[in-house]
Amino acid sequence: MDLINPATEEVIGRFPEQSKDEIDGRLAGAAEAFADWKDRPLLDRTQIVRQAGELLTQRRELLATTAVREMGKCITEALAEVDKCAAACTFFADHAERFTRIDVENGGAASSEKCYVRYDPIGVVLAIMPWNFPYWQVIRFAAPALAAGNVGLLKHASNVPGCAVALEQIFLDAGAPRGVFSALYISDNRTVETLVEHPAIRAVTLTGSDRAGRAVAAAAGRTLKKTVLELGGSDPFIVLDDADASFAAAQAAVARCINSGQSCIAAKRFIVTPKSADPFEQALVEAMRAMTVGDPADASTQVGPLARKDLRQALDDQVKRSLAAGAKALCGGVPKSGRGFFYIPTVLTGVAPGMPAFDEETFGPVAAVIRADDERHAIKLANRTRFGLGASLWTRDTDRAEHLARQIDAGCVFINAIVKSDPRLAFGGVKDSGYGRELAAVGMREFLNIKTVWVSDHSR
Repeated sequence: MDLINPATEEVIGRFPEQSKDEIDGRLAGAAEAFADWKDRPLLDRTQIVRQAGELLTQRRELLATTAVREMGKCITEALAEVDKCAAACTFFADHAERFTRIDVENGGAASSEKCYVRYDPIGVVLAIMPWNFPYWQVIRFAAPALAAGNVGLLKHASNVPGCAVALEQIFLDAGAPRGVFSALYISDNRTVETLVEHPAIRAVTLTGSDRAGRAVAAAAGRTLKKTVLELGGSDPFIVLDDADASFAAAQAAVARCINSGQSCIAAKRFIVTPKSADPFEQALVEAMRAMTVGDPADASTQVGPLARKDLRQALDDQVKRSLAAGAKALCGGVPKSGRGFFYIPTVLTGVAPGMPAFDEETFGPVAAVIRADDERHAIKLANRTRFGLGASLWTRDTDRAEHLARQIDAGCVFINAIVKSDPRLAFGGVKDSGYGRELAAVGMREFLNIKTVWVSDHSR
């Protein structure tokens, strides 16, 4: 696998794919490791997860630099991502006992009977992870899964192998036995589908496109394996008439350009009601034009390159087709000239259903402004998408906003705040954004056997 620096287009190395024998060896090693790991005291497991968090903090600069080189993440965001991963390790180490505690129910018909529900690990969890958050996407599955007694097998994106190597080494150095967390280095999708069906794999978690999700779900379904799928989105950012349009626009630019726009929960469709429309649009254009585009290794850079050349081409094609359908570019709308896979921060206005900028997930710094007739129409437009991951709603009337939040088809709704994930809160989507949840207690329990035990001392 050739590694290309997306900021310079230079080949920075080659990474060998694993052979079938090597893959089989890692599968067998994971299954063997689970037999011991599941029976280790919870305190032992959580201490290793906690130590992994400490090592993430100690190695944050090296880890961040690796992400900058491999997928073009801005250095300030890369450092913040590593810090968030460390915090998640601490969170699950602190809360694993409570999240997996046996739930004791009332006794049965006789006073001598008792019943309870326990949470047991199920085995090897295969994680198929994307490049855009090369540490966070992995840790948010690995920290709870390993603390709960499962083992993890990581198939990372082929353009971030250095990040995968670094994470595997961190868990080893934290004290995890070999096989408890290991990485596979493969790029062929057919091999991945075969891997999903392997008898050693008991569950699969995937973050990626809905196309990838369908393929993995189909493979898992053939062998009746549990899946959790987080498949991206086209998040609405709804600005109502009473909102502070200038403040909302400043936040909108940040929300659109997180990770250079390459985030499943980045705001993508900016739906504005009549009174807020003009001031919001004007302020958003100013904020997007002010974004600093450049070297992701420079701490002053706010928008780096897209991760690959084909991704920039796909984004530019979406913009061109939207313009041809009647949208107008108020700024940007073209790739940045020169070396690197950069795209100029863009604001499209006049966007409507049927245009790519409305119907499709745009993975880059392109904001689509959609004008709604009124509040009711704004909610209708927000829901007029096959996706349903996140949404944000901007208004001074928070009581009204909470009522409207119930009407939005999304896994999370943020009121007067940018959508984000947090270890304390369940994260996931609906519709084509997938199913299942990560993080919090519910995320840890996704890959546990929720087992009922009924005990009676009657001998006959």
